[in-house]
Amino acid sequence: MRLVLKLIAPAIFYLGYFLFRSPFARRSKAVHNFTMKVFRVAADNGSTRALSLYGHLLFYKGDGQQNRIQGGIYLERAAAAGDSKAQYQMGRVYESGFENYFMPSPTKALAFYRLAAEQGHGLAISRLAAIYQHGELSQPVDTAQYLYWQGQKA
Repeated sequence: MRLVLKLIAPAIFYLGYFLFRSPFARRSKAVHNFTMKVFRVAADNGSTRALSLYGHLLFYKGDGQQNRIQGGIYLERAAAAGDSKAQYQMGRVYESGFENYFMPSPTKALAFYRLAAEQGHGLAISRLAAIYQHGELSQPVDTAQYLYWQGQKA
């Protein structure tokens, strides 16, 4: 059964995404709750897009600290799986920290920003350029790196 769920996790995600974007979800709390459960099933069974979206929803829109921490965990799993949006978000999380679970870490923040930027994530590229232009996140001002990342914007 677990193998079957892993194989169909992307399809489960798309079902949830369709419901999430439909007008029904906006009007019905029951449909919203069902959609969130669908995202969780897809995320727990390896859908990277579900990990990223569900994590983002929990972290930024979740009720309570526990849901937000759980959202950060899902985002971190999506980032580890190579999702550039989640990598950028984890860079933001580690830059400022969150509660006592995600402690501020300039090294981790920079690493996540770099991973996202290397995949062409525009906000991560802009953030790296600013980091090297102003000497943020424990990095020295580095004009060569600043110009490199400025050149990647396109």
